[in-house]
Amino acid sequence: MKPHPLALARFTPALARIVATVSVGFVVTQLDVTIVNIALARLATDLHASVARLQWIVDAYTLAFAVLMLSGGVLGDRYGARRMYAAGLVVFALASLACGLAAEPALLIAARAVQGAGAAMMLPNSLALLNEACRHERTLRARAVGFWTAAGAISIAAGPVAGGLLIAAFGWRSIFLVNLPLCAAGLAATLAWIPAPQRNPQATGAANAGSPQRAPVRSLDIRGQLLAVVALTAFTGAVIEWRPLGFAHPAVAGGFVLAFVAACAFLFLEARVADPMLPLAMLRNRTFSAAVLFGVCVNLTYYGTVFVLALYLQHARGESPLQAGLAFVPLTGGFLLSNIASGHAVARFGTRPPMIVGALIAGSGYALLSLADASTPLAALLVTCLLIPSGMGLAVPAMTTAVLASVEPARAGTASALLNTARQAGGAVGVAAFGALAGTGAAAQVVAGLRAETLVSAALLLTAAGLAWFVRAETAHSPAQAVAEPELEASRAKASR
Repeated sequence: MKPHPLALARFTPALARIVATVSVGFVVTQLDVTIVNIALARLATDLHASVARLQWIVDAYTLAFAVLMLSGGVLGDRYGARRMYAAGLVVFALASLACGLAAEPALLIAARAVQGAGAAMMLPNSLALLNEACRHERTLRARAVGFWTAAGAISIAAGPVAGGLLIAAFGWRSIFLVNLPLCAAGLAATLAWIPAPQRNPQATGAANAGSPQRAPVRSLDIRGQLLAVVALTAFTGAVIEWRPLGFAHPAVAGGFVLAFVAACAFLFLEARVADPMLPLAMLRNRTFSAAVLFGVCVNLTYYGTVFVLALYLQHARGESPLQAGLAFVPLTGGFLLSNIASGHAVARFGTRPPMIVGALIAGSGYALLSLADASTPLAALLVTCLLIPSGMGLAVPAMTTAVLASVEPARAGTASALLNTARQAGGAVGVAAFGALAGTGAAAQVVAGLRAETLVSAALLLTAAGLAWFVRAETAHSPAQAVAEPELEASRAKASR
């Protein structure tokens, strides 16, 4: 099989353009995870939104992002990553326009959910395109993933900063409208710089966009996708409503029961269909499973902390949106330097050491943040705001590289989707659970909630460091690591019998 032309070279201008193009999608999807947090106080006033509504405004995006990402990856594997990535940019831009025009919380929540759908189309396919461009070269892939992850991580950290500046200058609607030129630029770059699809003579009917070496077209597994959506939606919704309604409320208890039943049905179905959206052989891969659980811990702690920290800065300390946004500036620098360093660390030491060290550094940052109260000087928070992103920035590219190296290239879209589905679901649960600790938003409750959630976060990052021990040290794609095609074919044959 003829190797991908970009895989034979080092970091060429053509590869740099691809990395920049797919990073646009990663930037806008991650930016909207955190940029809205800094607008919470203004949204509560202008739209008369309660804390529970504010949680839904944040989580409607994260939840839709999570529950539809597996579908986005599967559709990318079938119809082509390039096509689905471009479509996601269009959907995201239109939904951002609707967010900017929303006149009440319900409309904003609905538009945020559509934003999440667009993000779910973009993220797994951006990583699949990146992986395809350099999958034959371990060092090249580690560097490319480091730059890609750095772009997303910086946008997460820069979200509150950009939000504060935009709100101060143009009002809260501008935090959504800023996505329009970004998506337009990303779409133009996709059409100009991402290689056009090449037809696979083995495939019938569907285009193999975004890859010259696509595997034969796979089933869409509609039933599996629907069950995954129901399970994740019911679980996260129940967590969000647990605090205001109580566990005994039919909507909460019923949500947990529905999530459990749907998850069991999903696993039962995926074990028996001939061509599942989620090959369970992936989950039996030790490196893959450990890296995915590691990602859940990282996102749950960070997304939940950013939500509570935004409330702490504005409700407990009385900072303006601009002042609160500027308080997040140190996060950006920490992410930038550590993400770039991670690519070099992975190339030299493998994926396991950067994951372990990064988790321990971030965990120490959360532990220090648990000492904060309403009178803590902002300067005293500087160390924590450097430790947390520095640790995450070192660990996350290594985690992503481990996932990509543990599966065969034809499943890159699905593997990326599963990793990011788990991460976004963890983020949604983090906002819901840690937001509940903040209570109604009163200053004393927010401070107590911040202390509790940062201690939980420190414990979860320590757990993540333990999970990283199960990740193989080898980072190159190899038959021993991958979920090989013969194994998948054997499972399909068994299911068909």
